[in-house]
Amino acid sequence: MTLLDRLGRKAKANDDKQLSASAIDNNDNEANEKQQYDDTKIDEKGSVSDDSFIRGDGDEEVQYLNGEPVVTTGKDVSRYVVDIRDDGEAALTFRSLTLGTVFAGLGAAVCEIYLFKPVQMTVSTVFLLLLIYTFGNVWAKFLPTRGKFVGTPFQFLAPIFGFINPGPFSLKEHVVASLVASTAAGGSTAVLNFAVQRLYYDTHVEATTAVLATFSTACFGYGLVGLLRPLTVYPSEMVYWGNLPTVSVFQALHFNNSENGKRVKLFWSAFAGMFIYEVLPAYIFPLLNGVSIFCLASQHAPQKVVDGFTNLFGGTDGNEGLGLLSFSFDWQYIGSTFMSLPLIQQANSWVGYTFCYIVIMAIYYTNTWNSLSFPMLSTSIFSSNGSIYHQSAVFGSTFQLNETALEGVGLPALTGSNAWSNLTANLAIGGLIAHVIFFWGGYAKDSFKLAYARTQPDPHYQAMQKYKEAPWWWYVILICLSFFAGLIVVLKGQTTLPWWSYIVALLLGAFVTPFSTLLYARMGNGIATNQLMKMVAGAINPGRPVANLYFSMWSHDVVSTSILLAGDLKMGQYLKIPPRVMFLTQVWGTILGAVVNYVVMISVVTAQRDVLLSPTGTNIWSGQVTQSLNSAAVTWSLAKQLYGFNGPYFIIPLSLLIGMAPTFIQWLIWKRWPRIGPVQVDTIMLPIIYMYSAWMSVGVNSTITSSIIVGLVSQLWLRKYHPGWYKKYNYILGGALDGGAQVMIFVLSFAVFGASGVERPFPAWAGNPAKGNVDYCNGNGALD
Repeated sequence: MTLLDRLGRKAKANDDKQLSASAIDNNDNEANEKQQYDDTKIDEKGSVSDDSFIRGDGDEEVQYLNGEPVVTTGKDVSRYVVDIRDDGEAALTFRSLTLGTVFAGLGAAVCEIYLFKPVQMTVSTVFLLLLIYTFGNVWAKFLPTRGKFVGTPFQFLAPIFGFINPGPFSLKEHVVASLVASTAAGGSTAVLNFAVQRLYYDTHVEATTAVLATFSTACFGYGLVGLLRPLTVYPSEMVYWGNLPTVSVFQALHFNNSENGKRVKLFWSAFAGMFIYEVLPAYIFPLLNGVSIFCLASQHAPQKVVDGFTNLFGGTDGNEGLGLLSFSFDWQYIGSTFMSLPLIQQANSWVGYTFCYIVIMAIYYTNTWNSLSFPMLSTSIFSSNGSIYHQSAVFGSTFQLNETALEGVGLPALTGSNAWSNLTANLAIGGLIAHVIFFWGGYAKDSFKLAYARTQPDPHYQAMQKYKEAPWWWYVILICLSFFAGLIVVLKGQTTLPWWSYIVALLLGAFVTPFSTLLYARMGNGIATNQLMKMVAGAINPGRPVANLYFSMWSHDVVSTSILLAGDLKMGQYLKIPPRVMFLTQVWGTILGAVVNYVVMISVVTAQRDVLLSPTGTNIWSGQVTQSLNSAAVTWSLAKQLYGFNGPYFIIPLSLLIGMAPTFIQWLIWKRWPRIGPVQVDTIMLPIIYMYSAWMSVGVNSTITSSIIVGLVSQLWLRKYHPGWYKKYNYILGGALDGGAQVMIFVLSFAVFGASGVERPFPAWAGNPAKGNVDYCNGNGALD
């Protein structure tokens, strides 16, 4: 039985009782775990008579290997991976709120830095929780506690210091502080709009406008998350797989037993090793980020061959090539994501990768969309002669289309890879909507029914019933406040967005949010919906690129923010943080992030302006995200000319509808033939395949092969053949590696990479060539 076989199925009533009883007993986890194996014949060494067997467990069959369950579904995660223990300590304290506030600045800063990197990485919560853990324990150890003053002449100070230092730094304090910081780090994408205005429209948006707009986007998304909790947070299958390393680290650091002692030792060893090692690929020896045998072997080949090899095998520098069979040894760009994403998701992504290599090369060398006139990979927009498009002449200081100037300058053009990326984005959106409706519609109805009756069988949800729920009207009030904050920005700021268009943007974001969140929660990643928002914006705000930026902010960014905050709510459920505390934690983190992200953006854009405007960037800084936002805003503001039936890219908007049809056909096939040969039909995730079919259309691509290897080792070999090791150590190892790499990258960014304005490059040598691409694929004028 496969993963998607189990998605969306209701638990049986007798299993509900069993899980509820398990949830109540929070202090006897080891006994519970042993009880789960009572039906197996386990000898004193913990092995079973058969190497592998399947035992019925509730309404599902669970496979065991050497006495350990093979973790496959979200229900397996809830039962066997995440401890249900709840020690009942206070979560919201002066200490947790103070530490969270301080490190929110750090988290938001690191997040904003990565948005200007050639590979976009999320800020690992592990990176933040480690620092908070260290400072929290120092606080607990060295500041006086209430007991120091009881029975002394300074008795009156006892309650004050009891408030300041309540004792040992607890798990829940640690989680609250870390989530304040990570929430600040996650709600920052809206700030990129202001970066685009500074870079391409010479407009310096006022800080008040920026903060209000960011707050509006993030908190509107959080309000939606609160209303959708029964669907996107409570059920077992809503895992948010990328958060499991963080959950494992939290529990390992605070739950004291012999098993966790080994996990903590592994954690700190791996963290220290990666912290030291990351200096090599990131700074001293950047060739390690993309070792390509083909590139190294083509040094003396004819120029035409070198150009072709660079396009196909190069990939260490931004927009260099597709990176086929390059091997990366730089963990900051590989990350633990592939140690967490379910195997079905990764298998679908591999199919998409295959299409990506073939299609992008075919588009370029067949000169589709006049591709040979432009770089093979870039998100910039160009004139027909291959030069950068002179958009300021077309839109002027009013940010609105000048038809006369357009006739003189001509229409902008996309690179073939960028056009393909836009096309597949629409295919993925259409496929996503169709997949959720046809395959998961029944699950959605059941989830709301179970939540309404408070009978959702997930053991962690049942364990949370002792705490007061955050009422739905809190989230409604938050939505209203967010709406009015955004309306002020629309009416008073430099957005050029009509008020009615602002309302349409919010409604569109609210419609798409449940679809994207469902996919992300189940499969570990979502579908980029920005393309849909740009299409609608171009249709209702023609000739207004800046208005398109803001329309997307209040539609697409609402979706992305909702997904991040929903994942944090799930983490709160796993770690037993009271819902009302979670509400305050995330709102406060959102406000902090709005301020800090804006400040850091100003610093980076000011210091690296020329690099961010370059179509290629460097292997350290890249403006690919802001370029993509601007390109989409400009081109979709010319939707009639570019995407109409007579336009060069008319197929792109049509692909939204085209993407729905194959999923509908797949659903019909699945109803008749659930399995074809070895393949379970509903495990084919067409929206994921579409999305990954353009995955290498921009940025650094040398990490793909290494990422696939990490996924195979973790999710196939370890999970299936060593389930005990996988359950105990897989996620905590991933968290440790992420933490070590990101702590070092933060240090290097300000010390040598120029985030503070002064860059100190490492001296040139064979592993850090002074000229050309780092991986020695020096075609397409790399040595000029």
